[in-house]
Amino acid sequence: MTNVLRFPPAEPPAAAAFFAAELAHEADPDDVIRDMKEGTAHGYVLVETRAPEAFAALRIPGAINLPHREIDEGTKLDPDLVYVCYCESFQCNAATKGALKLALLGYQVKRLSGGITAWQAAGYPVEGSGVQVACSC
Repeated sequence: MTNVLRFPPAEPPAAAAFFAAELAHEADPDDVIRDMKEGTAHGYVLVETRAPEAFAALRIPGAINLPHREIDEGTKLDPDLVYVCYCESFQCNAATKGALKLALLGYQVKRLSGGITAWQAAGYPVEGSGVQVACSC
């Protein structure tokens, strides 16, 4: 038996439900950049959930900074928008923490796959001072 097939795949309806749920929770950098280039980036806001120093050093154009540690009951955002949270990379969970807090406050959220590291690796534009700071997630 192969390692891959040691555990059999899910039946197609279960697989479809799983992958649809995954896409409901994640946004892809390629989709975001396409929206930006086509002028269709409406209905959502990119949210950098790291500290202000990290945001000042490097950010996705048009993103806002909302550090996950500062999200609380006093956080007021437009309830009609979706908030796409991102942080450093897959090794950082600031986006997950921020998305969780926003969801608990009743906001619609997604997480940007791979964070700003994946964004940069794809060659997409960034803004900021360029002075890297240690992730203080």
